[in-house]
Amino acid sequence: MYTIVTGAAGFIGSNLVKALNERGTDQIIAVDNLTRADKFKNLVDCEIVDYIDKTEFLARLLGGQFNGQVDAIFHEGACSDTMESDGRYMMENNFRYSLGILDWCIDQGVQYLYASSAATYGGSSEFREERAFEAPLNVYGYSKFLFDQIVRRRLPKASSQIVGFRYFNVYGPRESHKGRMASVAFHHFNQFRAEHKVRLFEGCNGFANGEQKRDFVFVGDVAAVNLYFLDHPEESGIFNVGTGRAQSFNELAAANVNSCRALAGEPAQSLDELVRLGFIEYIPFPEALRGKYQSFTQADLATLRKAGYDAPFASVEQGVAKYVEWLNARV
Repeated sequence: MYTIVTGAAGFIGSNLVKALNERGTDQIIAVDNLTRADKFKNLVDCEIVDYIDKTEFLARLLGGQFNGQVDAIFHEGACSDTMESDGRYMMENNFRYSLGILDWCIDQGVQYLYASSAATYGGSSEFREERAFEAPLNVYGYSKFLFDQIVRRRLPKASSQIVGFRYFNVYGPRESHKGRMASVAFHHFNQFRAEHKVRLFEGCNGFANGEQKRDFVFVGDVAAVNLYFLDHPEESGIFNVGTGRAQSFNELAAANVNSCRALAGEPAQSLDELVRLGFIEYIPFPEALRGKYQSFTQADLATLRKAGYDAPFASVEQGVAKYVEWLNARV
């Protein structure tokens, strides 16, 4: 029997493939689009049995080629560019494609674990998995929101597991191919290497310079949540995946700078001192992001904890330290 991972050469997908390998699973079919060929590097140290292009996979799946041969599908493939303006492409890629896989999994009784997004909450100030708090600000968020709505309709009659993960701000290894859509932690590391400083936005929406806050979650924790639900097929639903603790961009930048300094044997400094020394500086808030920017996110983990997932999540300081070591070993 196979495990299928879509978006397998991408950020979260490749971390899932690696995590599955580490627990002894290697009968993995990787599905992705390698038009951006450099993504292949994410799978070089992973074990898979086959690779299928995204454009071929859905037709082969719905055509019956994999009937009776699959235990679970992790659907991580999507367009995650929040600035994408082609709504037709976004809905076809993120909504319609996901729906085709969902229908097949329900028909075949296969576990379906898919990537949703905290972008479904938009400008909300509460982040609970309930319709009242969902108000996406862009077509990416809407594509994820609409699919979640379909899942809610299907769940009562589904006889197999359906799990959606509302990822918050994920960072960590295997994301360099994402370019400008890579995590802020990734960009901070490269800024500091190149210029010995990190740039943050000035204040907006009532927040002081660099004090906008997000729920930054380490990709290793994201993979662990996915595997927990794989092991608990009796649990279905839509779940937030974050740390449950919002931390500021100032904290993220300070963790990155201090981790980089530690590699050079230099002592950690406070935020105020890092700003005074010019290691952190503030730039004007971009006009293009006004009205489209989440200045605060914090996952409510009550539903996740109720489902039995009780492992701790890495703080920014812990996760960034691991990530900087990983990045530094590959420069």
